[in-house]
Amino acid sequence: MAKMGSRKHLKRYKSPKHWLVHPKEDTWTVKPSAGPHPIKNSLPLLIVVRDILGLADNSREAKRILNNGELLVDGQIRKDYQFPVGFMDVIQIPKTEGNYRVLPDEKGNLILHPIPEDNTQFKLCKVENKTYIKDGKVQLNLHDGRNHLSDQDLSPGDVVNLQIPDQKIDEVIKFQKGNIGLVTGGKHIGEIGKIKDITITKSVRPNTIVIETDDKKTFLTLKDYVFVIGKEEAVISLPGGK
Repeated sequence: MAKMGSRKHLKRYKSPKHWLVHPKEDTWTVKPSAGPHPIKNSLPLLIVVRDILGLADNSREAKRILNNGELLVDGQIRKDYQFPVGFMDVIQIPKTEGNYRVLPDEKGNLILHPIPEDNTQFKLCKVENKTYIKDGKVQLNLHDGRNHLSDQDLSPGDVVNLQIPDQKIDEVIKFQKGNIGLVTGGKHIGEIGKIKDITITKSVRPNTIVIETDDKKTFLTLKDYVFVIGKEEAVISLPGGK
């Protein structure tokens, strides 16, 4: 049992708090499979179906829903109950007409934010780095683990608006002053505002960003924590109607 627990299960008290599983109800919970998001920044589909959305009373029912192909992630049917979903992933459940995007709340917890139907056809992906390959193509390595070939001039921090599931780039949102950023880490996680200033250092000190919120308050955060989500305004539906 201990061997199985290490492979497919995770002790409940070690699970991230946003999983909404009670640590004293049982010893084990599901362990996410290897995928596009690490454990601390993901939700396994069994937790999504059973504990967050309440579509099943137990693991067996949740697995049946998934095995029946009733849940899509980024436009593709996912049947693996251990599959990890994370930041910006789009979840659709056609049978219930439920559509969600995985986003952080202001406490840093991952939540399933309900979105309108027209928000399910695209996904924002941040360029983490890029690799030059033959024929002048550039391979963009995106935050959700996918790689995308492009001939566009993009830099780490820029965000692409991908159609899903065909993954064509509709739009590029550059990481630059004046654009709208969502903070994904640090004490300001979940806050949204306009990028007012970018400080790039040439030392071991981290690059920093000044964000201005709608009420004209400003704060400093790390460049790596900011995910651009629009130019004049956000292109995605956000918690709180922002």
